[in-house]
Amino acid sequence: MLKVSGINVYYGDLQALRSVGIDVKQGEIVSVIGSNGAGKSTLLKTISGILRPRDGEITFNDKNISRAASSHIVEHGISHVPEGRQIFATMTVLENLEMGAQFPHSKKVQHETMEQLFIYFPRLKERLSQKAGTLSGGEQQMLAMGRGLMSLPALMMLDEPSLGLAPLLVSTIFQIIESINRQGTSILLIEQNVFHSLKVSGRGYVLENGQIVLSGIGKELLENPHIRKTYLGL
Repeated sequence: MLKVSGINVYYGDLQALRSVGIDVKQGEIVSVIGSNGAGKSTLLKTISGILRPRDGEITFNDKNISRAASSHIVEHGISHVPEGRQIFATMTVLENLEMGAQFPHSKKVQHETMEQLFIYFPRLKERLSQKAGTLSGGEQQMLAMGRGLMSLPALMMLDEPSLGLAPLLVSTIFQIIESINRQGTSILLIEQNVFHSLKVSGRGYVLENGQIVLSGIGKELLENPHIRKTYLGL
């Protein structure tokens, strides 16, 4: 479905990603783990068209999207839920969700899509007329994910969905991620909670200093000595 091949990405003269290659197959949950500053968010921003690779190629369903506009990438079927949620704080929950359905195919069925969202996020249904900025942190994360789903993505990219959430909410968010995946949406997950992310992922990649240094089956990576020492403190 998604294939990232040897991309090099820079911020000015500073190289952030070095010959990075990953892939996500239909129906998978794939995690990319790494420390702060490793390049994880840069990778998602490059896939979604916010940044451009200087070299390499990104294809989605066999279409080269390396130079595509972000709006076209969303229309092709990739949604990006960024770190920090980035909801529209002064708009209502309903207005935020409607912002996610801006293309004809998603706008036409937005009411049906919203009803499906309320199965995952019943709290949002209770808050539809509330200003998004007044929601709790967990509710804002649910809103950001809901807005991402409104575009009917084939692939959903999540950047640190559990960041700043209470432990009980973290478990809830990961359960929702698995539910979304079971309904047919592929997931590319960036998450510092390494245990949870690798536990729900079929496969994972380890990104360090802008390079992929390790990859494999999610549950097997949890047993890797380097990961246990570096990311799990074991």
